[in-house]
Amino acid sequence: MMIQCKNVQKYHGAQLVLNDITMDIRVGEKVGLIGRNGCGKTTLLHLLEGNDRPDQGQIAIRRGAKVGLLDQISTETTGSTTYEQLLCNFKEPLEWQARMKEIELLLSVPQHAGSELIYNGWIQEYGTLQERFQQLGGYEMESSIDRIANGLGIPTDQYHRHFSSLSGGEKTKVGLASLLLKKPDILLLDEPTNHLDMKAIEWLEQFIIEYPGSVVVISHDRYFLDHTISKVIEIEDGEAITYHTNYSGYMKEKETRLLLQFADFQEQQKKIKKMKETIKQLIEWGNRSNPPNPGFHRRASSMQKVLDRMDKLKRPVMERKTMDLQLSQEDRSGKQVLILNELCKAYGDRTLFKQVHEILHYGESAMLIGDNGSGKSTLLKVILGVELPSSGEVTLGSRVSIGYLAQEETPQHQKQNVLQFFREQVGMEEGEARAQLARFLFFGSDVFKDVRSLSGGEWTRLRFTILMFQKPNLLILDEPTNHLDIDSREALEEALEEYPGTLLAVSHDRYFINRLGRKIWILEQTSLSVINGNFEDYKAFKAKQFTSTPAQVQVDKTKLRNTDRLATKSSNNHRNLTAKISESWELQIAEHEGRIQQLDDQMLSPDISRDAIQLQVLQQEREAIQVQLELLYERWMDIMHSGE
Repeated sequence: MMIQCKNVQKYHGAQLVLNDITMDIRVGEKVGLIGRNGCGKTTLLHLLEGNDRPDQGQIAIRRGAKVGLLDQISTETTGSTTYEQLLCNFKEPLEWQARMKEIELLLSVPQHAGSELIYNGWIQEYGTLQERFQQLGGYEMESSIDRIANGLGIPTDQYHRHFSSLSGGEKTKVGLASLLLKKPDILLLDEPTNHLDMKAIEWLEQFIIEYPGSVVVISHDRYFLDHTISKVIEIEDGEAITYHTNYSGYMKEKETRLLLQFADFQEQQKKIKKMKETIKQLIEWGNRSNPPNPGFHRRASSMQKVLDRMDKLKRPVMERKTMDLQLSQEDRSGKQVLILNELCKAYGDRTLFKQVHEILHYGESAMLIGDNGSGKSTLLKVILGVELPSSGEVTLGSRVSIGYLAQEETPQHQKQNVLQFFREQVGMEEGEARAQLARFLFFGSDVFKDVRSLSGGEWTRLRFTILMFQKPNLLILDEPTNHLDIDSREALEEALEEYPGTLLAVSHDRYFINRLGRKIWILEQTSLSVINGNFEDYKAFKAKQFTSTPAQVQVDKTKLRNTDRLATKSSNNHRNLTAKISESWELQIAEHEGRIQQLDDQMLSPDISRDAIQLQVLQQEREAIQVQLELLYERWMDIMHSGE
């Protein structure tokens, strides 16, 4: 076992974030840690790393295991250039290499050699260092750096740039490369696919699959999870639920589990209701008797104790709240929505794209894909008129109104709170504005949060709230799923499927592309090529597998159920039979109650109460009879209600 967590609790201030986390991770397991934003996934990773401690419970990590964590928020570390930042992960081999060079220098100068004893000592030390250097991959340092940097899309011309001058996304990639070069026994990754393009994501998938150590990854990328993990740990209501499958399997297993839990809950609720009705009925019977019958009251009291001791099942949450996004258009555009004619954009000697010619028609859903730095966001800015093309022209069709979601961080200069910002953007009264924000999961005091303090997911949800009220007929979205959790991504996808207008989106989310894409715009090597279809069609296109093998229609085969029922006896006969059976059970109940009363009297007698051994024997007999009595109550209650 690599990691074991038992009954882990963690508070942030007065807020309980993790309530009762019990889980284990074995050597070499690839685990996906999933759950809604804010459920405590990142908190759990920090606990597993060891830099934070749980308030209650235990976390055991295999002795001697090295743990490495990649935060979703990159922090600056030492190292003046990108290459030095990557090279510093070979601290020991670099120290040994420096010492070997010293020894080589000493051995090369005869007067430094000294006595034969000193000379042999240097030779022995050099041999030991060389062996260690080789074992830890010292001779492959440069090739390892190049392999991982190339895989993650870190260009060699970035090697000599100062680390502090890199963008947030570039720093994240360097941080991920550094972590992979360290080769820890336990790899903890928090949203590692953020800022990676498709090539880098696919490379990382293969790296994780082949990685010999254990991997725990937080990700909302459903394709990534399906391809890399074999175990899902879901954090829900502060607790951990484990599924031994990938993401697609988890979805099916969770649905089955919830349905079973709901069936158990309903069954228990029926049982509780019947018990309460029976207790009430017994009390009424006892009170109606003349004189009052204490036997009915004792039976009601015993049954109430059984009810009180029962472990009550929690009602499972079948469908949790997610953002209520409903996209519509104020007015329909013309048939031709967007016309790109011989479009070219260059910065000095660097050409991003040239001779781009394409038409986007009303109602089409196009996905713009390409490597990082290929010019996707720039093409969107040229379409929007934010930047001018170097040559060519962009023409918008008649009555086109654009709604744009940029790929941008939370604005740190913004001093307004969520409610003020939203009202200013859409012009709405406070009461209605708060109601609309609640649809996007901004409840209660959340609306008074400063905009600059919002998480990436909250900022995206707020911008979608504003976009919904603009009612555009052309949506241009730049990485719209970034920072959204899986529930919010699915809500966005459902809204876009229902959207009647035209969609152009830049995305690296392959699940999103596959679900919504009807056209794929591929920007590579300064050219734009277009194929009809979704991500699977794009993969086939890239693999040059143009085989017309449409997916076979899967026909759900359902078993026929025999709905014929056996004829029942007449209701009078049924009631008579029920009454006779009930009398039989009541006799047995009375016998057991009588025996319990006898045992109670015996245990209260002075002779028995002083004999500890005899008292224990009687108590054990009483407990056994009490268990039988509870079963009799349950069966008798079923018979009584079956006759109603």
